[in-house]
Formats: sequence, structure tokens, C-alpha cells
Amino acid sequence: MPLPDYLQPDFDALPDAPGVYIYKDDTDHEIYVGKAISLRKRVRQYFDDKRPIDRKTFDLVARIRHIDFIECNSEVEAFLLENRLIKDLQPIFNIRSKSDINFPVVEITGEQFPRVIVTRDKTNKDSKYYGPFISATWLRLALQILQRVFKYRTCSLDIKEGDPKNNFYRPCLEYHIGRCKAPCANLQSASDYAADTRRLTSFLQGHSKEVERELERDMKLAAKDRRYEDAAALRDTLKAIQSLRDKGSLTDGLEPGVLHIDPKDGVAQLQAILKIDHAPRRIEGIDIAHLQGKETVGSLVSFVDGLPTREQYRRFKIKSHDGNDDFASIREVVSRRYTRLNEEGLAMPDLVLIDGGVGQLHAAQQALNAHNIKVPYLASLAKKEEIVYTLEHEEGLRIPRRSPALRMLQYVRDEAHRFSRHYHHILRRKRVIGE
Repeated sequence: MPLPDYLQPDFDALPDAPGVYIYKDDTDHEIYVGKAISLRKRVRQYFDDKRPIDRKTFDLVARIRHIDFIECNSEVEAFLLENRLIKDLQPIFNIRSKSDINFPVVEITGEQFPRVIVTRDKTNKDSKYYGPFISATWLRLALQILQRVFKYRTCSLDIKEGDPKNNFYRPCLEYHIGRCKAPCANLQSASDYAADTRRLTSFLQGHSKEVERELERDMKLAAKDRRYEDAAALRDTLKAIQSLRDKGSLTDGLEPGVLHIDPKDGVAQLQAILKIDHAPRRIEGIDIAHLQGKETVGSLVSFVDGLPTREQYRRFKIKSHDGNDDFASIREVVSRRYTRLNEEGLAMPDLVLIDGGVGQLHAAQQALNAHNIKVPYLASLAKKEEIVYTLEHEEGLRIPRRSPALRMLQYVRDEAHRFSRHYHHILRRKRVIGE
């Protein structure tokens, strides 16, 4: 049905921004609460004549007499606010959310270094709970984004500050990709962890502005006291929260690129098809770009659990040669990347994917052999035929085109190609117009 004239002023006030919209009836009671990446576009969909609607939605739209909204900084904030309002207001058309029985909640355990868990069990008296939330899937995705900001641990280790065994722990993948500060290895104090946890709980309760102000205040105080490392860490956390306004999209986690697969299915299938000992949680993809041998560059993209981790992307301006030699370029990028990881004692990726065929695969292996470096698994993916080459299958593996495993590799390969082309164009533009 078309937008009624009496709703036009309310609709005109809606911004093209993330937030929560609230529908009210003729008695000014809230009847429905929803979230949106764009409030204006989402509400417009309810009144689109060309869009089919079910009976429940038809009844809802017929009862709307007023549209209210609350603008948010990001979709993550909108998701958290939506759930809190549904719990408080109990709108009659949010039927699924009228009761919190068996709905997921966020549990923050009572340990010295608390864990953050999605659960439906609220019986642990030492824990604190936040929620309920209407969707476990969206809640887990929101927490994945928030973990990049507040860097809470997800492991099940029994960690105590000053425990001698902490000296023998080696930080896990979460530390190396910047999602945990590794209190298990004495790299974070209990007081610092407690401050991050307190900020997380404040954010979950909808107080993002207060968290930002606190971080800015503490950052300035640390700089004044010449605690520059502490000030830098607080600055990075503040920037991460502010970046949610641009990057905090839950749908990024639901739909990787245009491949429309569940990333977990892709990773699991890769393990089975390539016969890898454990699931390739961290995959790095390498690609080379040039134009007739000029402005040759290399790119490295990093994926964790099937999703891109863009803060781990790297660019390489090829230095070892001038000209059109993809094999030499691959050897240089592989050598520079993995000798550095080796020298710094950092974890190797579970799978390295090279864009190309068996020749590119051999070039990468030659570089690793030259420096006596081992990565758990090396593969290449050729374009057009989409054949996967490994050292165990130099004749090539043909994986079904619709397989999540192949689509996962294509996603990594295409992202590496996009990233290298972007860097190549930057260098070319600088040369041509002298930027």
C-alpha cells in the first residue's frame, strides 16, 4: 500500500542512516520496533506497492499512525538498541520477542579474566548477563565485530594473573590478528582487561558516547603522564569504536562478497577436500599486478574463519626486478612476508593461496625452500578453469563449481586480485600525474 499522507511528515524526517524505527498506533502505543542500516530505505519498503507482503505485515502497516526513530552510529548499535527497546516496550507485533525464555543472552563470566559467551543458560551465579536478544546469529556476528574493539578472550583457559604457567603459553591466533591481548601469556594485566570488559558492558547497554568520552579522557591523561604506549592503545580502541560507524555492518558477516556462502561451510569443506589436519582458520592470498611490466606490485590479503580481516592486508612494491616476471614477483612477496613472520616468531597462516597455476605454486615453494620456511599448506588457484593445484596434486584438483570450498578459495583469490589492482592503479596515477 502507498505511504498515507498523514505519515509523510514522519517519513520526511527519517535520515539515510543506521538506527531503530518505532511504529505507533492511533493510541500512540508502540506496536513494532525494527532496526535498519538506512532508516529511510527500510521504512519505505513497507509501503512499496511492488513488494509482496504477508498478512502480518499487511495488518501492521494498516495500524501505523506515527513513525518515530532513534538514529545510531552503526548497525551494531542499532541491533543492540532494537533488542533493548523490544524488551522494554513489548510491542505487540514483535511476537517472537515477547518472552526472554530460551532467547540468547551475552554472558560475561566471573573469572579474573572474564570470557564473553553467547548462551541461553543463565544459571551461573558468578556471571553477569545482558539481553535477551532476538537472534543468536546476529548476536554472534555483533560480538565478532566488538571483539576487534574490546579484545576480550574467547578461549576456555583458566587464566590467573601471575600464574607461573603463563610464562610457557604461546599466544594463539586471536592475539596475532589483534582480537585478544593475550593475558594467558602475561601480555595484559588483570586491571587493563577489567577496564576493557567494563567498556564492553557499557557499550552493550547502549552507552557508546560515554565509552568514547572515557577513552578520550584516559588517553589524554596517559599522554600527560608520558605513558605513551598506554595512550596509543587507548587511541586505537577509540578509533576502533568510531570506525563502527563505517564498518560495523552485521551483513558483512552474513554475505561474503557476492558468493553467498556460509564461510564456516567453506572452511570446513576445504579441510575435507584438501585433507588438511585441521580447519584452515587463517588463509592468506597472494596476487601480482602490473601493466606491461611497469608498476609491478604484490598484494596479500588475510581471512580468518572465512571472512576478510582487512587490518592484516599488506602491499608490496616489487624491488628485485623490472619487467613482466610473475614468478620472480611471487618469490619476492613470499620471501618478504614469511621470512618476516619467521624472524618475529609470529604464527604462520594455515593455508597460503597463490593466484595462478602450477608454475606460480612452484615459485612460492622455491621461495619458502630458499629460506627453510614451512607453511602448513600451500595451494594455487588458476583462473578460467578454476583448477586448484597443491604440491600433492600437481595435476590439479577440480572442485565442483557450486562447492563452498571452491567459492571460499575464489573469494580469497578475487579479493587479493582486487587489492593488488587497487595498489597498482595508485602507483600508476602517481607516475602519470605526479601526485
